[in-house]
Amino acid sequence: MSSAALAPYRSRRPPVRVLLAVAPGLLLTLLALTGPLYAPRTEASPVTAPYAPPGRDALLGGDQLGRDVLSRMLHGGSALIGSALAVALLVTALAAVLGCFAVLTPALGRLVERSADVAILLPPVLGMMLIALAWPGGGRLAVMAAATVLGVPYAVRVVASAAAPVAAAGFIEAATAGGERLWHLALREILPNLRSTVLALFGLRFVAAVYVISMAGFLQLGPQPPAADWALMIRENAPGALLNPWAVVAPSIAIGLLAVSVNLAADALTPAARRAGTGVR
Repeated sequence: MSSAALAPYRSRRPPVRVLLAVAPGLLLTLLALTGPLYAPRTEASPVTAPYAPPGRDALLGGDQLGRDVLSRMLHGGSALIGSALAVALLVTALAAVLGCFAVLTPALGRLVERSADVAILLPPVLGMMLIALAWPGGGRLAVMAAATVLGVPYAVRVVASAAAPVAAAGFIEAATAGGERLWHLALREILPNLRSTVLALFGLRFVAAVYVISMAGFLQLGPQPPAADWALMIRENAPGALLNPWAVVAPSIAIGLLAVSVNLAADALTPAARRAGTGVR
């Protein structure tokens, strides 16, 4: 096969810089999801004195009950990332569908704008507390529901703003004149042209979900002791931060690195998705 014939296939390969930007977020996510498999001890077994410094028995020292901080770190990331992924996928999917319908239905578009205004003005902590009070035994599910309810209106507005120029394009007018139904216009004509927007939105919603769920864990609105949760570890071990700083620093670094790496990965993939054919047909 000639070089000219190979050119289209080469252009589809992701550049090295995109792979380098995606790799940290992917590796951190996989490590956190599979962390319990590599944990040297169980999450609830005391192995040291309370707030013991790092040593042979506990590489990151002990927490307030003498449990291995490293083991609890490896156990505590899977639930957080799984919850954040579920929230990000749900919010992005709902926003993508509703946003495409909103630009085609004026009444729905006005409702989206009003809902987004209310959601932006409502502090996330207040929203989580209201849902937690309305669902006392919800735990992590209540926090995920709050993150979804608070995230959808703003995300729909983002998608609707990106979909508005597409909805005004000539091929949409031609499809409308041809008698195509509303669902066909939204899901088959407009949505495929918003791949870069949806991908970027997913990265942003994942980071937002990580922060909201972590905030809820810190406030003990979601998982309760003795569950291994990064945000809950920060709250529980804050009184002994001077005795064993790793009990607080390690989960804080994990949350920050996870959010930054995933956001950088989504940002790196967005131009690639745009080049792959997200322009208006």
